Amino acid sequence: MNKIDDAISDALGVTKEIKQEILDPKPVARRTEIVPNEGTEHIDIDYKYSRENFYSLIERGQDAIEGILDLAREQEHPRTYEVAGQLIKTVSEVTERLADLQEKMQKLKEVPDKGPTNVTNALFVGSTKELQNLLKNKDG
Repeated sequence: MNKIDDAISDALGVTKEIKQEILDPKPVARRTEIVPNEGTEHIDIDYKYSRENFYSLIERGQDAIEGILDLAREQEHPRTYEVAGQLIKTVSEVTERLADLQEKMQKLKEVPDKGPTNVTNALFVGSTKELQNLLKNKDG
């Protein structure tokens, strides 16, 4: 039986070495490595990383929605439409989270870095004798 298989393989030009490889029809873009530079804050790095992840999730979700909608049209089964609806809801939630992230980052950038410049209620910390000496020196 082995000779027959070899003869058929030779006649058809089929090689005996089979390479098993899974090909992704749409390769995922490699994430750029974010390395902190001098002066770059961790907040900015985390923001960029989160933003890239949200974009990736949204793009993959949109591809999945297209696929499940094609499948739902072909099968016309209620369950596939239900799954498509859930997937659309999930992608919209991720999109909302991206918008929330942007809003939070804007609020962080607006917060001033320094404290108040005018102090209206000054408090003296010291003994009564020190306070009396301070007041005497001020009047004199």
